[in-house]
Amino acid sequence: MLDVCLLGTGGMMPLPYRWLTSLMMRFNGSSILIDCGEGTQIAMKEKGWSAKPIDVLCFTHFHADHISGLPGLLLTMGNAERTEPLTLIGPRGLERVVAALRMIAPELPFELQFIELTETEQVLDFGEFRIEAFRVNHNIICYGYNMIIDRAGKFSVEDAKAHGIPMQYWNRLQKGEEIESPEGLYTPDMVLGPPRKGIKLTYCTDSRPTDLIVKNADHADLFICEGMYGEPGMEQKAREHKHMTFYEAAEMAKDAAVREMWLTHYSPSLVNPKEFMPKVREIFPNAYAGKDAKTATLDFEDE
Repeated sequence: MLDVCLLGTGGMMPLPYRWLTSLMMRFNGSSILIDCGEGTQIAMKEKGWSAKPIDVLCFTHFHADHISGLPGLLLTMGNAERTEPLTLIGPRGLERVVAALRMIAPELPFELQFIELTETEQVLDFGEFRIEAFRVNHNIICYGYNMIIDRAGKFSVEDAKAHGIPMQYWNRLQKGEEIESPEGLYTPDMVLGPPRKGIKLTYCTDSRPTDLIVKNADHADLFICEGMYGEPGMEQKAREHKHMTFYEAAEMAKDAAVREMWLTHYSPSLVNPKEFMPKVREIFPNAYAGKDAKTATLDFEDE
């Protein structure tokens, strides 16, 4: 299962009731953070989640409302006696930007490992999960991300017995391992059925609508997308500043056939996003206004 929490849903500036952009996910002992705006640590504390086990930190781009919380977060992780390396992912220039921010957080007891994105689409494999990055259309280089958890086929006891595979190897084969034994080579395909549906989350913010977003969000279980503006008459402003409206996000959710959409990254002028949701749901019925601390658990489908 994948635990998901919108730590902050604000764009441009924090408000007393809305921290800046950040999403945290937890899977099988690993934590993944996307963006780290101002207030991320406070939101994390309010949620009761810890920064120490974060393994991967992805940045969509380098505007302050998406990265200004990083120096404090790094210091907190260091004060928690973290020693494991932290992987940071983001557009080209990430290491230089982080080095500048670390002028106020120079000493850390753990290593920072950088992956700078250079392609329009890039896949990063972390073993139990993978992260897919894709370029979006903002006024600086910006990426969206997919969080993908694959699910292997169902283990077949009958096939294992038919191949004469000793029971001591079953668990390792079920985990995808090939086994060379005195009896011969055993491979997972000998005991596993076809791959089953996994879990997919798509996160996109600070962009105009694009076909590439729709392509990457295809059949996502959860599509978290910016909705900078909900008020009528904001279409021109959205175009000028390379953002999108609630209704443009809903059109993409419909085109991508996602299961559920949450809106996020609201303009400071947008006081009550919920009041615009009835019209959004006319386009995509399973749409929700995200809010700070909004949480869900995405689980594998039952057989």
